[in-house]
Amino acid sequence: MARDFSNLLEQLRQGTIKELTVEPDEFSEFQPIYMKYDQRKRVIGSAQRSGKVVYHFETHENGEH
Repeated sequence: MARDFSNLLEQLRQGTIKELTVEPDEFSEFQPIYMKYDQRKRVIGSAQRSGKVVYHFETHENGEH
């Protein structure tokens, strides 16, 4: 079952989750949702050796979203 990436990105923004891991086989589903996400420039991804990408939400220096 496909994950609800819109909801997961929103949880990431709100701080409900600290990171979002996207597996290589999920990326084609994730990418269009990510590109439409209003706050995408604050969603920072780090590529892993296994092909996974781990995303976190960049907050302001004072910790506010």
